[in-house]
Amino acid sequence: MDWVNAAFLRMDRLLGQSCVLVEFFDTARINSLRTLPYVKGWHARYAEHGLRVVGVHSPGYSFGRDPGVARSAIERLGIEHPVVLDPAFKVWRQYGNKGWPGRYLFDRGGRLRYIHYGEGDYLDAERAIGEALHELDEDLQLPDPLEPLRPEDAEGVLLEPQTADVALPGDRERLELVRDWIDGEDYIEGADAGGAATVQWSGGEAWAVLSGDAIEPGLYESDGTVVADDPGLRLHGFQFTPRAP
Repeated sequence: MDWVNAAFLRMDRLLGQSCVLVEFFDTARINSLRTLPYVKGWHARYAEHGLRVVGVHSPGYSFGRDPGVARSAIERLGIEHPVVLDPAFKVWRQYGNKGWPGRYLFDRGGRLRYIHYGEGDYLDAERAIGEALHELDEDLQLPDPLEPLRPEDAEGVLLEPQTADVALPGDRERLELVRDWIDGEDYIEGADAGGAATVQWSGGEAWAVLSGDAIEPGLYESDGTVVADDPGLRLHGFQFTPRAP
């Protein structure tokens, strides 16, 4: 497997010396990107105290299987901890992972101390990290946990329901389409300049997943409408974020 920010890592070499936080993510999933500042913050705060953060990039879209695309996105996002590229989902299956992001914290003895899927629960995650690190050094003085970055990240907040993500071409009927769009493996492709796709949605933000020869593949903030300025634009889907009341 290919690695970013490391030549190669083995879990059996890390455990016994360190606590290990394994984070499954996708650079083209908005919930992964919203979680990323916390993961980067934990790496910055606790690496010197015995925490090793290891990212597993398991791409949910076809363009993410390209190592060059994945490396470019990881570099652009400023990720400094080691990341293993998992385009065939081998690591994902070994863990029985269930979604993006997926977080697993192992203590020095290799025991799974914490697990969480999706956004949120950042305070409990950092508390679990602190407990595991205290077992490495009982005199360790740790900082207060990171403050919530967004209102919807606060502990115990109740969120308004958001629109379910759109995955194409299967959810094509959920879109209002202008001009011709051709079904692909995991996208619809604009056949003409001026084609458009619109989705009705509710939530905090809408993001379109786009690729094609004229655009860098990934997430683009949207109002719910995508316009193909040139033929060949690929729309893989829409994603939506939660909103606090």
